[in-house]
Amino acid sequence: MADGIAILIGITIGAGIFSTPQLIAAYFSSFTVIGTLWLAAGIFVFVGGLIYAELGTRLPNTGGEYVYISRTFGRYAGFLFGWSQLLIIRTSPAAGLAIITANYLGYFFQMSDNLKTGVALATIALLGALNYTGVRWSAVFQKLSTTIKIGGLFLLVILGLLLLDSWGGEQLATSQPPTSGQGPLAGFSAVMILIVFSYLGWDRVGYVAEEMKNPRRVVPISMGLGIALVSATYFLTNLIYYQTLGIDGARDSVIVASDTAVILMGPIGAAFVSLLAVISCTGSINGTMLTSSRVYYAMARDGLFFRWLDYVHPRFHTPSRAVLAHCLWGAVILLVRQNFEDIVGGMVFAILIFFSLTTLALFKLRRQGIGGEGCYRMPLYPVLPVIYLAGILTLIGLRLVFDSWKCLQDLAFIASGIPFAIYWCRRND
Repeated sequence: MADGIAILIGITIGAGIFSTPQLIAAYFSSFTVIGTLWLAAGIFVFVGGLIYAELGTRLPNTGGEYVYISRTFGRYAGFLFGWSQLLIIRTSPAAGLAIITANYLGYFFQMSDNLKTGVALATIALLGALNYTGVRWSAVFQKLSTTIKIGGLFLLVILGLLLLDSWGGEQLATSQPPTSGQGPLAGFSAVMILIVFSYLGWDRVGYVAEEMKNPRRVVPISMGLGIALVSATYFLTNLIYYQTLGIDGARDSVIVASDTAVILMGPIGAAFVSLLAVISCTGSINGTMLTSSRVYYAMARDGLFFRWLDYVHPRFHTPSRAVLAHCLWGAVILLVRQNFEDIVGGMVFAILIFFSLTTLALFKLRRQGIGGEGCYRMPLYPVLPVIYLAGILTLIGLRLVFDSWKCLQDLAFIASGIPFAIYWCRRND
């Protein structure tokens, strides 16, 4: 159980809490609304966790969504999920988080926008080299970065709450008109996309369900406790940001965590938080690169992806070409979209589409009775999954309305896999 909670917290708590609050501040007038949305998203994700808990015990096979989608909607749909991992879902974090890494490094070194882009590309390249030359060092870095980012963020929350009490800031109640220039619905859509991005990772517990002892008990408890801890941490961190900086200060910040730490703890504390954010971002990029490159390699090995990705480096014993493909496409996304919010928006939009499929998979698996009587059954079925699915479809619909052109680009990334799905799946019949 402790391992499951650690996996969920370790993957979920990443760079989102360091990169999204300053963007979110532009869309609403006060912390009251914004804090409520963070808590609401936590409840929303918790329901998703209950769904994944049941899916993970009905189909306790390593692979997560790929298993659920392939089992219920066929291998063509499963292939499109795998295809989207490379085209938008897993490579977008490399692009977006590399930008945030450069922003927080900007606390130590003055950089122009062009130089920040160069630093972001160099970040992807360095982590790619780490993964290319061997899994040992990339795994060591992953464990180290996970320990530092979780311990550091919890320390920031505790110290922040203690120092706020003695500092006596009263910024939390300040209210200023939104500056985004968008209406409430468009603002709600943009904010929820950013918050959902910050929570992503909660679904990965299902990826390793097969490797757990007694997954029917461990998965749902891990989901519930893990998401509750993450949600509480995010809310308290935001409370510290807004109590220290106020709504205007958060909007004007590029590195909100560091700017908060300057006021609470001085330059040394800000340097510590900036370094923490850099480690958190690079750790998230590394973890995604480490796992996703193996997915591309495995699909190619099974004849369901480009054949040249079915390659293990003779010296380093890594799927080196898959790592290169991940890095190169991440760099392309960074250069084409450049803006962190646009990159995150496309990634979350694509993920929500597949989240809707996994929710529909639950209904189908229940109806077919797959998983046996001993599997975990989420409470308040079918009400909760219907509400969850409605929430997903609402977010998808709002982004289609308010950001149509970017949505068409995102859909093109996914749809580009259709001819390849037909070719490779038929060839393997």
